[in-house]
Amino acid sequence: MLVDAHCHLDFPAFDADREAVFARARAVGVAHFVVPGTTRRRWGRVLALGQRDDVSLCLGLHPYFMDAHREDDVEALARALDAHPEAVAVGECGIDARFDETLAAQWSLFDAQLRLARARRLPVVIHCVRANDRVAKRLRQLALPAGGLIHAFAGSPEQAKAFLDLGFVVGLGGAPTHARARRLHRAVAALPDDGYVLETDSPDMPLAGHRGERNEPARLAEVCRAVAGLRGQAVERVAEASSATARRLFGLPAG
Repeated sequence: MLVDAHCHLDFPAFDADREAVFARARAVGVAHFVVPGTTRRRWGRVLALGQRDDVSLCLGLHPYFMDAHREDDVEALARALDAHPEAVAVGECGIDARFDETLAAQWSLFDAQLRLARARRLPVVIHCVRANDRVAKRLRQLALPAGGLIHAFAGSPEQAKAFLDLGFVVGLGGAPTHARARRLHRAVAALPDDGYVLETDSPDMPLAGHRGERNEPARLAEVCRAVAGLRGQAVERVAEASSATARRLFGLPAG
């Protein structure tokens, strides 16, 4: 069984064929899906998907959508987390340093969500772009009890180790499938078996050979093969290890 540890199946890109997307994923062995929240407006869609037995959900406020967030959204998130104990994590939250004009507001929003996670002993799902060292420093200061996921990791072996030492795991998706990602390839090869999960970030983060196409969870099988090749391991071992780590991190049902 494979677990897609991060996929935005609530997004409009899947409105026309969502059930077919689930069916294609099941056909290649993807049996469970973790769907993170991104904005308050979309939490309802995420919660609706979470009613499925094969979907687990997270609730959070994504740094990419700063224009969509409002002053009382953190309070609303706290209420939503308390009202929906089925949420397995806080997120997607984090820092996207490509957007310097919103960076101060991103840090404030990120800190608030980290505190919510700490108070509720929930893991966090972190979007971290061009900010690995700064985010690791902040996580070290807060010492979150349930750790979390560094989604779409694209850093160095040393940065991966820093996150693992803090009780986090890294998410591996489309990036390791690209031939030019040599630093990331070294990090993937050096990870312990319990240090990563597989993800697609559907509909985003396209794999090599699929540029311009909508991503979907069925491509997780390709991610698994690519990671297995980089690690010199059998595909079955990578599938089993990554799924076991996802179940441990998020408290998912045994598959």
